[in-house]
Amino acid sequence: MTLIDWGIVYLYFLVVAGIAIYYSKRAGRNTSEFFLSGRRMSWWLAGISMVATTFAADTPMAVTELVAENGIAGNWLWWNFAFGGMLTVFFFARLWRRCGIQTDVEFVEVRYSGRAAAWLRGIKAVYFGLLLNVVIIGWVSLAMETAIKVLWPDLTIFGQTAFVVGNLTISAALVVVSGLVILVSIFALLSGLWGVAVTDVMQFILAMAGSVLMAIFVLRVPEVGGIAGLKSQLPVETFRFFPTFGETTGAAAAFALSIPAFVAFIGIQWWSSWYPGAEPGGGGYNAQRMMGTSSERDATYSALLFTIAHYCIRPWPWIIVALASLVLYPKLVDSREGFVLVMRDVLPVGVLGMVFAAFLAAFMSTISTQLNWGVSYLVNDCWRRFIKPDRSERHYVRVGRVFTFAVGFLSILLATQLESISQAWTLILTASAGLGTVLILRWYWWRINAWSELVATLAPILLVLMTLIGVPIPGLQAPFPSNLFVVVGLTTALWLTATFLTKPTDQSTLEKFYKLVRPAGPGWTSVATLYPDIHPDATISTMIRQWAAGVIVVYACLFTTGYLILGNILPGIVVLAVAVVSTLYLRQTFSSSS
Repeated sequence: MTLIDWGIVYLYFLVVAGIAIYYSKRAGRNTSEFFLSGRRMSWWLAGISMVATTFAADTPMAVTELVAENGIAGNWLWWNFAFGGMLTVFFFARLWRRCGIQTDVEFVEVRYSGRAAAWLRGIKAVYFGLLLNVVIIGWVSLAMETAIKVLWPDLTIFGQTAFVVGNLTISAALVVVSGLVILVSIFALLSGLWGVAVTDVMQFILAMAGSVLMAIFVLRVPEVGGIAGLKSQLPVETFRFFPTFGETTGAAAAFALSIPAFVAFIGIQWWSSWYPGAEPGGGGYNAQRMMGTSSERDATYSALLFTIAHYCIRPWPWIIVALASLVLYPKLVDSREGFVLVMRDVLPVGVLGMVFAAFLAAFMSTISTQLNWGVSYLVNDCWRRFIKPDRSERHYVRVGRVFTFAVGFLSILLATQLESISQAWTLILTASAGLGTVLILRWYWWRINAWSELVATLAPILLVLMTLIGVPIPGLQAPFPSNLFVVVGLTTALWLTATFLTKPTDQSTLEKFYKLVRPAGPGWTSVATLYPDIHPDATISTMIRQWAAGVIVVYACLFTTGYLILGNILPGIVVLAVAVVSTLYLRQTFSSSS
């Protein structure tokens, strides 16, 4: 890193600080401004903010690891979430905006009734807003620590490579990351969602530009030799978009994926497991963005923009860099480091500073959103609801700012204990398996109650704990994702049992919810007959057709880009034609139902 590179990084920080200061006065007015941007966000701003948040420091490194282990097809670990993303576009985006709530946890007491609903709201606020949020920020910080260690292996602070605080050993790299988290916390607590979202746009543009530049420069390296060089030096199985099955010998064995594992990815994971940015039913910070838009139409378009950009635009620069890293660094013990090594060894002066600033942008975008989103739960669904219910708006904004700093601090403490990003990913996916069914059905089936969701939330966590202590339940000890079959099956059986053994939600609450949200489908027939003048936006069959067309558009665009980049022109043209036809159909049906 030369003086020019550092100058670019410093300029980036000055711009981010300026945005935070500019929006600080507006964010301090009330919690609606602080957590929902006053519900005046445009669809493109909300959509880009969602994409920027899911582009973290850990993401390109994780993609590099997936490609090293299973080739391009290894990305189905997260490509499968496109099914759920399109479900949010057509089934949930309008409904989230229509609810008029501040957080998706507040939805609990809009949809359910009684003490069980209150308990569920409080538990979810602490579990998702604090516990899981700290884990997520912790693993993103761990990824940033890894990047700094690779870029500056001899980094010292005050002559020390590490510091011992009690029982904690903190590397110099993690000290730097801690400083960044504190800085992001200050920006987030000053500017609220307005500042976070506006900064996200700049960060996304910078991060995408950096990724594209990395892909271009690494293909020019003589040892790589462009796309043709990659194809000549790597096994052909590396470039397959779908995994090979059952291979036990030869080069294909290294990239083989079991049929049950692939079925679990595309048939179970996307609708059953909670994951940040890919929540079944569109919850989390995506719901926060949709609820912060200026209209239901904006909410829908923001979700559509996010899904297309997330799966069609972002992946290929990362994948190209990952493939090149396999050629340049074939003996890496930790394949994730390949992405950062390419950054360090390939990029020229000036470009390195820009790409490193882009890496910082990806990191800071995710951290700022996680802090704002998680703290919205702690303030709105815990502090305001149960501890101090009758205070001023400015009081809650001040509390939110204190919580922002506290969550950031706890995340750094956890980062000192984490060792593996991929293990954290699979742990969260397993510990929420089966919850997604309830998160989807609660909108479209009146019989779901607070006990259904409470059991679905806690059951997979208990099953994971049983796995950790070695309880011999058949299939529970299977490796991820094959273990999802058992966890989802048991969780579903438990929450269904709880549903029918407990009382339904009060009739008055059900009627109020139906009039507010206007859900479609036969799941609300008993309530809908009471209000014949209320009509849903579209029928379930129409939304299913739109969802299917949207899924085809996403995967067709994803594979078209891949085929054309890799020089497979004829398959690329064929898949492009499928994408065009599906887009035209989607546009027609979407316009007629809007």
